This record gives sequence, structure tokens and C-alpha cells, in this order.
Amino acid sequence: MKKLLPIFIALLSTFSVVAQNDGLPSNPEPGKCYVKCVSHDVFKTETEEVKIQDGYKVLSVVPAKYKWVEEKVMIKEESKKLIYHPAQFEWKEVPYVKKEAEKMLSVKPATFGTASQTIKVYPETGSWQYTAYADCASPNPEDCKTLCYVKKDAQYKTVATKPLATAAATAQNIKSAANATYKKQVVVKKAWVEEVVIPAKYSTIKRQVIDVPAKVVEKPVAPKFSTVKKQVLIKEGGISTWEEIDCGLVKATKLNILWDLGSATVRSDAKREIDKKLLTLLTSKPNISIELASHTDSRGSASFNRALSQRRADAVKNYLVSKGISGNRIVSKGYGESRLLNNCSDGVPCSASQHQVNRRTEYRVLSK
Repeated sequence: MKKLLPIFIALLSTFSVVAQNDGLPSNPEPGKCYVKCVSHDVFKTETEEVKIQDGYKVLSVVPAKYKWVEEKVMIKEESKKLIYHPAQFEWKEVPYVKKEAEKMLSVKPATFGTASQTIKVYPETGSWQYTAYADCASPNPEDCKTLCYVKKDAQYKTVATKPLATAAATAQNIKSAANATYKKQVVVKKAWVEEVVIPAKYSTIKRQVIDVPAKVVEKPVAPKFSTVKKQVLIKEGGISTWEEIDCGLVKATKLNILWDLGSATVRSDAKREIDKKLLTLLTSKPNISIELASHTDSRGSASFNRALSQRRADAVKNYLVSKGISGNRIVSKGYGESRLLNNCSDGVPCSASQHQVNRRTEYRVLSK
């Protein structure tokens, strides 16, 4: 079951005013702590006989019995012997075109005349221009200006050109083909194959044949049963209540558990500590839940330590479950070496007792 953030109330002398709000404990006492709990489902243990293995049959085989018999077998199949007679040839003269007729081409290049072309390279333009005139009586120069429109003639350029006089052309002459002959061999009698039959060969062998066939003998085996304990719900939980709790239990409290190096096995001395502190608490307060947090020192890799601490926290939880405490009331979490109590981190030289401080399992009460 997912746990929410814990909600704890340490009552002060002014709590009587706060307690009037909805959802808070009724009749609280100053200086005491309360935890909000959700009642858990109540189960009873029953036993049920379960068939763990169906009945079946054991099959055994009685092997077959054999006898010897003689049999004539073919050791070489009938075959054919092939005699090849090659083809017979004679020489023959064959005419062919040694060099084909050829077109002899010649080229007469194009000719050009002379001419010229005049191109306007700048258009005719005009613009207004100011000029001052002499003997101006005004002290302001702007009063002595005249505005005139000045025209600028167009500019031209003559370019020499070469117009086409006669186009390029080709002329052709035909050169006759050259003929010749060659000799080749032609078949006057085709090749042929003569077939000669070779008879098959036989031999007598001995072999074993089945005289009495194999058979299967069946032996029945009865089914197996096992008695299983199961939890039957007799009362549903889910009711929110406020439970008075020791204020010291709302924060992490160390359990006096010593773990063997690299081990997550709960020792007998650790079980006595768990019975004394946790089993008693969870039995006397049936509605509260707790968190188990296990830690390691920095020796070993971070991933190994995180997994080891999780196995140790789970081991304590499983022990409490074996004592009848519902697993829904316990959250187990391994933190590895992430929450050291001193500076004994990776690479820092520390004594065995300093490392022991960090190898711990803690618990605290949760509020749902």
C-alpha cells in the first residue's frame, strides 16, 4: 500500500483551539503526539488442502525381441556403359566481307561578311540646375539664384559585326567494300553414343527382424495433496483514526541490530531486538504503520550497498510478517551508503568502529 507523507501533531498549550478543526484528534492533551492512521483489514488464518500434483501413470517399455533372417540384396544396380563416337568433319570455304563500304566525308566551313551596328549606350536626359548671377543686391545668397533646365544628349557606340555569308556544308564519296574467304570445318556425320547394358549384382545378408514387438506397461501413481495456510478477510479496514504515539517514534529510531559482513540474515540477537521494539509496538498499536530504513557503510560499490541494504530491510519486514504482522503496515527501504552519519565516505580512512556507526537499521512511525 502506498504511503503518504507523515502527518504528526505535537500538542502545545494552544492546541485546544486547533483541535476544534475538522479531521484532528478529539480531546487532545498538551505535550502529546498523535499519528493519523487508517485501520487495516483484519484476517484470520485458515487451512485448505490443495492438490499439488495430479495423479499420473508411470510408463515403462518392454523392449522388442528379434530373430535372424537371411535376405538376398542388390549390392550393385544395373547400369549402362556409354561408348562415344565423335562426329566427322570436312573443310569448306566461306566468303565474307572483310571491310564494309565506307562513306568518305569532307567539310566545307562557313564564311562571313563584314558589317557594323550602332547602339545607344546612354539615353538623352535633362535636369534642373541652380546658378548664381552677379550684382545681386540682396545679402542672402539664396535670393540670387536662377533655376535652369539643362539637357544632356544621348550617347552611341558603333560595333563591328560578321554576318553569315555561306553556311557550313559536307560532301561525301563512296569507297567500295573489300571481300575475302575463310575455311571452316562442317559436320558430315553427327556424333553418336552406343549404350551397353551392365547387369546388376546381388549378395546374401543376415539381418535381425522383430519377432515380438515392444510394449508399454502402465503403473498408476496417486495424486499428491498439501495443506496450505491462507488469510481470509473477516473485517475490512479503511477507517481513519488518530492514535497517541510516543513523540520519539515520529523520527528515525535506531534498532540495535548487528549485521554480518555482506549478509542480510536476521540473527537470533537481532530477532530479540525486533520482538522487543517493533513487534510489541505493532501489536499494541494495530492501526499504525512503520517505515524500516536500512543503511550500509561506504565500503563496496554504491549499487552493491544499495541492494544489500534493501535485502536487510526486507529481511526485518519478512520476520515481522512471519510473526503475524500484516505486510501492508510495513514499508521497507534500503538507502545503501547515501546517508552516512560521519565523514567515512569512499577513500576516507576510518576505523572499524567508525564504519559500524553507519551500518544501521532504523524505524519510524508513518501517518496514512
